[in-house]
Amino acid sequence: LTDAAAVSGAERETAAVSFLYGLGDTGHSWADALSTVRLPHVKSICPHAPRIPVTLNMKMDEAGIKKAAENIQALIEHEMKNGIPANRIVLGGFSQGGALSLYTALTCPHPLAGIVALSCWLPLHRAFPQAPPRPALCTCFDTC
Repeated sequence: LTDAAAVSGAERETAAVSFLYGLGDTGHSWADALSTVRLPHVKSICPHAPRIPVTLNMKMDEAGIKKAAENIQALIEHEMKNGIPANRIVLGGFSQGGALSLYTALTCPHPLAGIVALSCWLPLHRAFPQAPPRPALCTCFDTC
């Protein structure tokens, strides 16, 4: 699993929110923000991405997107093994993190509780001629 900053719930955790950040950030800043809205039964997880070379203007390679999605799906499976069902896990993110959240949620074999995708796009969008219906709050300002 990827290294992550986490904010524990105050009581027994029965749900999780995994939030991914955009280029140049870390999971720590989003964990700090999510700690201000700490919910009693919700664990907040903000994974750190590995450091790799990047390109500008949303030119993400297909293999890299799929590998990153596999890492996030492993995080989801880890939470499921720890007793949080997939339908109690929300996946979200900002910018590149939102893009990866959309792609991962739409390719995940488990139906999630929802997707929060802020200021992002759907990578490899041609692979989704008609995206399956999933609950989502999508505030995409770019190409979604």
